[in-house]
Amino acid sequence: MNGGDEMMNFYDLIVRNVVLLTGDGASVDIGIRDGCIAGMGQLTGAAAAETLDAEGRLLVPPFVEPHVHLDTALTAGNPVWNESGTLAEGIEIWSSRKMTLTKEDVIARAERTIRLYLGYGVLHLRSMVDIGDPKLTALEAIMEIKERYRGQIEIQVTAFPQDGIMCCPANEERMKEALRMGADGVSAVPHLENTREEGVMSLRKAFDLADRFGVYVHVFCDETDDENSKYLEVCASMALSTGIGSRATAAHANAAAYYNESYFQKVIGLVKRSGLSIVACPLINSVMQGRYDGYPKGRGITRIKEFQRAGVNVALSHDDIRSPFYPLGTGNPLDAAHMAAHLAHMSGRAEMLSLLGMITEGGAAAMNLEAYGFHGGVFKDRAPASFLLFDAEDAGDLIRQRLAPRFVFRSGAIIAETLPAVTSLQVVKGENERLIPVREPELIDANGRLP
Repeated sequence: MNGGDEMMNFYDLIVRNVVLLTGDGASVDIGIRDGCIAGMGQLTGAAAAETLDAEGRLLVPPFVEPHVHLDTALTAGNPVWNESGTLAEGIEIWSSRKMTLTKEDVIARAERTIRLYLGYGVLHLRSMVDIGDPKLTALEAIMEIKERYRGQIEIQVTAFPQDGIMCCPANEERMKEALRMGADGVSAVPHLENTREEGVMSLRKAFDLADRFGVYVHVFCDETDDENSKYLEVCASMALSTGIGSRATAAHANAAAYYNESYFQKVIGLVKRSGLSIVACPLINSVMQGRYDGYPKGRGITRIKEFQRAGVNVALSHDDIRSPFYPLGTGNPLDAAHMAAHLAHMSGRAEMLSLLGMITEGGAAAMNLEAYGFHGGVFKDRAPASFLLFDAEDAGDLIRQRLAPRFVFRSGAIIAETLPAVTSLQVVKGENERLIPVREPELIDANGRLP
């Protein structure tokens, strides 16, 4: 073996005994060099500066969060709780809260939220930031967070006009200023504008800005139970006519669940041709939508299964985390997949694998991540060594358990580690039915398995 061959068989790190998500259950070794995947298979003859035994853990691509509000996170109950659970009350509460924002306040909450996401294996995130504050306090804070955590998580910042563009003309200028400050994309909320025509005009302005500045447009689209809210077709048409294509994303799209079938088939074909991504938000929408329905109530989410089957890129998002819009939330993308499995009737094994794809590769496509590193669940050539290792058997097991990954790798380095919880049982023994603490080896782990 010559010197070059020796170098090819020496790695910075070998992670041994990994089970691939798309494999047959057999374990493989992953060789990492210079932060990238440099070898895969049975690397029995290879050497490395370090080795890690994965002990048969499941390897999963990094999670992607394509739609979250870092500026509103962790404000639930401050100043008051959203007792009705409606979007209208959530907006009213946040409109009051955002007038008291300070940069320090936003940074502190966003930092706590980012750390939650990192622990759950999210390495790519797109944040919505309300630019309704004339001082752009939240935007400035999230831009600082983006730089502070650049080495651990990739953050895209979206200038989001919560109060509308036509309803609040100053937001158009603030979006331009946000782009000059380094924001990565713009947004619109057409269904909250005063009229259908003004909603369309708000989209024209957002798409025009995205086209002129060469950024993405991420629309809050038809977040309503109104079957007459039909901005999804406008977004798709504009994505086609402007050439923005896959740089356009429609989040929520709840009204599509109420469209009559012939109209929906027209829209789904248009969406497919446009390259538009759909970002479904099953957690918040299952709570917030349907509030005004009689029985039977709507399920509260867009047609995830139908879009996915038609070849439209679909991603799932956690969206809000303990805010006036959603008082729950952990930051774990598997929670969104778990809710989608129920509400979208996607409980088959292949369907749950596709749901996992919506919080990994689907999110990466929605965010236009060129260097994501995975396609079809397998590594691309010279992919970054960024992946997750789980104590799980397959996609269904992951969605069932909703655990944090045991290890989170970014570019070949472990950046987060979660130790498994262990439960010590007490059992009844003897005539007096005394509770006796269980001793080893009867301890069970959080998965219900004996260690």
